[in-house]
Amino acid sequence: MFRYLVAAFVALALLSPTTGHSQQWPIKPIRFVVGFPPGGGIDFFARALGQKLQERLGQPVIVENRPGANGIIGADVVAKAAPDGYTVLISNEAQIVINQHLYASLPYDPVKDFEPVTEAVFAPVILYAHPSMPVKSVDELVALAKAKPGQLSYASVGTGTVHHLTAELFKSTAKIDMVHIPYKGGGPASVAMLAGEVPIGFAGYSALGIARSGKLRALATTGSKRTEATSDLPTFVELGYPSVNLVGWHGMLVPARTPKEVIAKLSAEVIAAINSPDLKERLVKQGFEIAGTSPEEFSRLIKAEIPVYAKLVRDSGAKLD
Repeated sequence: MFRYLVAAFVALALLSPTTGHSQQWPIKPIRFVVGFPPGGGIDFFARALGQKLQERLGQPVIVENRPGANGIIGADVVAKAAPDGYTVLISNEAQIVINQHLYASLPYDPVKDFEPVTEAVFAPVILYAHPSMPVKSVDELVALAKAKPGQLSYASVGTGTVHHLTAELFKSTAKIDMVHIPYKGGGPASVAMLAGEVPIGFAGYSALGIARSGKLRALATTGSKRTEATSDLPTFVELGYPSVNLVGWHGMLVPARTPKEVIAKLSAEVIAAINSPDLKERLVKQGFEIAGTSPEEFSRLIKAEIPVYAKLVRDSGAKLD
């Protein structure tokens, strides 16, 4: 009998420590790690989603900002966290698919060290022009750039961002030459365009309100189709630039080896939350489009985008230390 009892205790000890917890998840606060400072679009998304999930799950959702190195610091925190579903990376495309091509090395493996949960929302890149520019369409901008090769400059929200790489993709597709002026975020880039420091800019929705007031001119947007917030803007695809179709996204990932049942529940709860009428309205007003993909769909998106951005970074010559 003693031998049977010992064997039973050994079997229990060998069970995964997360097995019991995963069936009850969540039983304690959840931490959302944001690798960027407070106040930006990804921070807004994390806090809005956290508030709704807290209502749905009955557990606090704490947003922790860990900015630095284009999101690398925050991503590394999650990669090294316990795989129990209580530490979640609120990510953008930079941390998972772009940074590995910009930096000589990363402290984490973007594919092996994470489990995708969902691509929650996405947002297109918008091409803006200062009203002083004698262009009211993409075709007119291309004609002007060809007439003045290397004399026009454009702003982006930072080197190696989806906005910068969209601009470089547009340049190569349209066979034009413009000079890149990187800024540290959408706010500074918008201010520079508004002040006329740079005549052209590739940014997100942060500058759309300025354009609606007439102080900037929005010319086109990326994406396979027009979004609710940009229904009056043509897409680059419509205008004959089918490859100029990059969009930024915010997704959720957890550490590798997180139990599948926890990932499935978290994914289902997030998808339900972002599709709830009140949160969806808040997100759309901020310029986000709802995606809400499954973990498998999000995984396929990440794996498909990695070689695309590898080529774009290589062709643009963008590098960061």
